[in-house]
Amino acid sequence: MINLFEYKNNVEFPDAHFDDLEVFLDDIWAKREKSTYYFDEEDNRVEQQRFIQFLHKTKTLKSNKYVGVIHFEGKTINLLPKIFYQGKDPQKHEVNVINKHVLWWLSYCRKLKFPNYVSGLNSEKADFFEILIYLFSKYTRELLNSSIYQKYNEVKAELSFVKGRIDFNAYLRDNLSKARNHKISCEFDAFVMDNEFNRCVKFVSKLLLTATKESQSKRYLRDILFILDDVKDVNISSDKMKRMSFNPMFSSFETIRDYCVLFLDNSVSFNYKNDLKLFAFLLPIEYVFEDFIFGFIDKEIDSVKAKSQNTSTYLTNENKFLLKPDLYLEFDDRKIIADTKYKIAYTDDNDPKKGISQTDLYQMLAYAVRFKINEIVLYYPNMLIKPETGRSEINITDEFANENIQIRAYQLPIINFNMFKEGYSFSGLMASQFEDLKAELKNEIENTLLKQY
Repeated sequence: MINLFEYKNNVEFPDAHFDDLEVFLDDIWAKREKSTYYFDEEDNRVEQQRFIQFLHKTKTLKSNKYVGVIHFEGKTINLLPKIFYQGKDPQKHEVNVINKHVLWWLSYCRKLKFPNYVSGLNSEKADFFEILIYLFSKYTRELLNSSIYQKYNEVKAELSFVKGRIDFNAYLRDNLSKARNHKISCEFDAFVMDNEFNRCVKFVSKLLLTATKESQSKRYLRDILFILDDVKDVNISSDKMKRMSFNPMFSSFETIRDYCVLFLDNSVSFNYKNDLKLFAFLLPIEYVFEDFIFGFIDKEIDSVKAKSQNTSTYLTNENKFLLKPDLYLEFDDRKIIADTKYKIAYTDDNDPKKGISQTDLYQMLAYAVRFKINEIVLYYPNMLIKPETGRSEINITDEFANENIQIRAYQLPIINFNMFKEGYSFSGLMASQFEDLKAELKNEIENTLLKQY
């Protein structure tokens, strides 16, 4: 197992597969969903992959801004967030805890439709992809055991009685002209199990069955395939799944649909006889952090009305240089712009700027002037190596408008430090491990808006 933290450590990779891995990741980059929120315009202009840096002289790998997992030629490469880096290779249980944090963040994301089923996870799996497979297989198997998704599909069949509509052209051509007038060609709608949704579930389940090494996940996936045995084996694209909608009676199947889209959009495979030999699940963490903070505020803090990426304002009067603040908040009749910065800040107590970049301040000043809002909040993540959270306040006077602009910066608690302590154990469900952190984060965000420090 190889563990890479964003922009931090270098790790050697076997020379025999070094170039092949780069080709594999280039293929993933080319096939990725370019319209997704999680890839920006700059990414879309670049043809070579940006997941990992390949240092050819030393035959080592270095991670970029993506988190997730890559399986290649028997090797598991974990791409981990830099805020968990402690200057050494993490132990297996530490990787497990890091992955649980990423899953907890993803459960709040809005733009990436991550299935909100993290509460059901209570295993100690360390592989991020294995956790996703387990969640999908467990939920799908439990739902299919109680309810099968069926849908009205148009069926053409020869019957001994009239059902639905008679296909007269087919009846004259295939029946009456061949002295088979006792058989009637009919077209009718039937409530059937063999539909596109179930075909996609079966397709994804078969792929994942070849990928997982967990016996429990394999058992769940085999149960799913047994239930869907009468469904045709057909490859279904993620685009078709995205367009599927469900009436309220089948709303519980939306979670399965979201899982299938998640796998098909973010996991790229080479298929040999439908075996998933190589795969990767990769997401740019800076956008995950932004989406997590927005989703958390939107779900957990009722007193705040949050809008994500207000795109109605430009820097110039000619509508050039679109301004896109991460969050537009309305709180107690006040309007506040909040911007998330997935950067390491507040690490050096002697730094008067506290790690806050001048470029970020210029950006916030542009937001304040063009949106006519004098309260700006910057949100940074906290870090595993420094439990204390930092905060600072910067005041800028706009002498043209005679307006004081207040920019406040805070580190938000998004790490449960207890989970990393030696001897820590927890027998309950995963979501319960984050209850105290959820309350702390909620209180911290509310205080940043109330300025109660």
